[in-house]
Amino acid sequence: MSEHQFDLIVFDWDGTLSDSTGLIAECIQFAARDLAFRVPTLVQAKSIIGLGLMQSTATLFPELSDADRTRFAARFREHYVPRDHEATLYSGVREMLSQLKRPKRMLAVATGKPRAGLERAFERTQLKPHFHFSRCGDEGMPKPDADMLLRLMEFANVTPARTLMIGDTTHDLALAHNAGVSVVGVAYGAHSRAMLSSRHSAAIVENVNELTAWLVQNG
Repeated sequence: MSEHQFDLIVFDWDGTLSDSTGLIAECIQFAARDLAFRVPTLVQAKSIIGLGLMQSTATLFPELSDADRTRFAARFREHYVPRDHEATLYSGVREMLSQLKRPKRMLAVATGKPRAGLERAFERTQLKPHFHFSRCGDEGMPKPDADMLLRLMEFANVTPARTLMIGDTTHDLALAHNAGVSVVGVAYGAHSRAMLSSRHSAAIVENVNELTAWLVQNG
């Protein structure tokens, strides 16, 4: 057994590494207003962050037809894609990822973003070299289905007992539970500490520095 507890550490992207939840929620509101749909509150818009785009649209607008949900998804992209460069990394993320480098340890990303969106984010932030694997919302079953983590563990040849998920939403915590892996919630993203506390986790942290300290001690 290796000296550290986890051989695979999997990060969500939006709201965990990238300070993008406000921008996403704002673009959701703009898209709804453009189409004369019911405009969700910021809290409502943030609640679905992390799900796949069509799944989140169905959750947020159950009253809409499939055709209208498709229209909304397209309009959201028209608002978000030209602005996704506005999303910056949380302070301390680069340093945290550097500190996590260990022999035989792998890092990965599990995100509801489409592959094209994650690749743009990787290029913009230059973080891709830190990660061995990634899995996106348009590459299989979206969160909270276990598929993302199961595929990443398969790629890494790592068991659930040696895998840790880190995310800012109850969707991330449910994903980890469904895949049988440990999870840490971060309360600085889309979902509040109260929401995260509704599901079991190894810890809930308030900022990246606190997350880094937990990982150094427990990871």
